[in-house]
Amino acid sequence: MIVKMLIMLLAASSFGQNSTNTFWQNVKFGGGIGLGFGNGYFSGTITPSAIYEFNPYMGLGLGLNATYATQKNLHRSTILGGSLLVIANPYEYVQLSAEFEELNIQRNYEDGYFINNDNYWYPALFLGVGYRSYNMTVGIRFDVLYDENKSIYTDPWMPFVRFYF
Repeated sequence: MIVKMLIMLLAASSFGQNSTNTFWQNVKFGGGIGLGFGNGYFSGTITPSAIYEFNPYMGLGLGLNATYATQKNLHRSTILGGSLLVIANPYEYVQLSAEFEELNIQRNYEDGYFINNDNYWYPALFLGVGYRSYNMTVGIRFDVLYDENKSIYTDPWMPFVRFYF
């Protein structure tokens, strides 16, 4: 439902623009890659995303998230999902953001002590503020829906770096 509304909104905003200012000129692509490893642990994440900039002050975007993590002789986790991101740039160097993320978390325990495998959906709603310079934003965000028993994140506060080109 949200995706359909976003597509209709983006399509409607592209009508009436002249040929020098097309829809795709306002779309910025970016994302992130993460790797973590050590002492039998490995984690890899890829998060591509795209943002449509309505004007220099507002943007709306979609993102994907794919993560695989393993701890030797303990567990394997596969995390897949998506997000909807709204950004506001009220001043040249300030970016405010709200991001709703929905992740499917599948954990398979390999240790004989754990007999319970998990497979559930986890929502997160991040509110953030960052310093913006050209195509990069560095900041902090807070998950207002944080649940320490279900979240894949260890803390509701998370630093971030965003790149969009």
